[in-house]
Amino acid sequence: MRGEHAGYACGAALGFLGDLIAADPRRGHPVAAFGRAAGAVERRLWRDHRGYGAVHTALCAGGAAVGAALLERALHRRPGARTALTAAAVWAVLGGTSLGREARAVGWALAVGDLDVARERLPHLCGRDPQALDGPQMARAVVESVAENTSDAVVGALVWGALGGVPGLVAFRAVNTLDAMVGHRSPRYRRFGWAAARLDDVAGWPGARLTAVLAVLAGPDRRGALRAWRADGAAHPSPNAGPVEASFAGALGVRLGGTLAYGGRVEHRPVLNGGARPPAVADIERAVRLSRRVGLLALGVTVAGRLAAGALRRGSGKGTR
Repeated sequence: MRGEHAGYACGAALGFLGDLIAADPRRGHPVAAFGRAAGAVERRLWRDHRGYGAVHTALCAGGAAVGAALLERALHRRPGARTALTAAAVWAVLGGTSLGREARAVGWALAVGDLDVARERLPHLCGRDPQALDGPQMARAVVESVAENTSDAVVGALVWGALGGVPGLVAFRAVNTLDAMVGHRSPRYRRFGWAAARLDDVAGWPGARLTAVLAVLAGPDRRGALRAWRADGAAHPSPNAGPVEASFAGALGVRLGGTLAYGGRVEHRPVLNGGARPPAVADIERAVRLSRRVGLLALGVTVAGRLAAGALRRGSGKGTR
C-alpha cells in the first residue's frame, strides 16, 4: 500500500511536469479521441429526452472509467508501469499549460491592437461569440476563462486523481468533456445534455472550492480574494464557476461578470467584486501566473493528502492486529 501511494505521488509529479514541458499536442490527444468517440455515440443515441442523455453520459464516462480501472488493475504487480500510467494519465487530463498559452495568445493580440486575431483565438478558451466583444470585453472573457479552467483543467483533475487514482483522473476528464460537448443550454442539448451538466456540477464541486481557497492563498490580494468569494461567489449561475471567478477577481483586484453573448444568446450575469476596475490586457498575464501558482499548490496539496491517507490506513491496519 505504501508503494502504491508513493507511486501515485511520483506519477502525478511527472505528469504535471510533462504538462509544463509538452502541454497538449496539436493532434492525437487522448481527450480529443474520447470526444470523437462520445460524438459517435451521441449520433446514435440522440433524442430530445433526458433519459437518452443520461444513457449517453453513463456509457461514455462510465466506459472510460471502467477501462482505466481495468488497465490500472492489470498493472497492480508492476509498480514502475503503474507509475508510468499515472504520469501519462495526469499529463493527458491536465490542460494548465495550454490554457496559459491560449490566454497569452489572445493577450498578445489585444496588446498590439489586432482585434481580428484576438477574436480568432478566443474560441480556443471559451464559447462566447467573439464578434460581439470589443477589446476590454475580450480581456474580461480571458481572465474569467483562465479562472474557471484552472479548476476544470487542473485542480479538479488532481483532486479526483488523489481520490480515485487513474480511474478518478479519467472519469473527471470524461465528465468535463461531455459537459463541454452537450451540457450547454442550447435547444438541441437542453434535455439531452442535462445529465452531463448535472454530473459535471457534482464532480467539479470539490475542485472548485479548493481552487478558490488556493487563489486566496496564492493571490496578490488575499483579503480581497476572500471578501469577493464570500460576497459574490454564490451569485453566479454556476455553482462551481462562481467561487473560482469571484476569488480570482478579488485576488487580482478586478471586476468580473456582467453581460455576455454565449451560444447565440445574451446572458446578464452578476458582477463579481463590484467596485473594482474592469480587467485590462495586463491582467491576462497576472491571471495566468496566478493560475500557475494555484496549480502547483494543488499538486502539493493533493499528493500530500493521498500520502497522508495512505499513512492513516497503514496505522489503522497495524492497530487492529
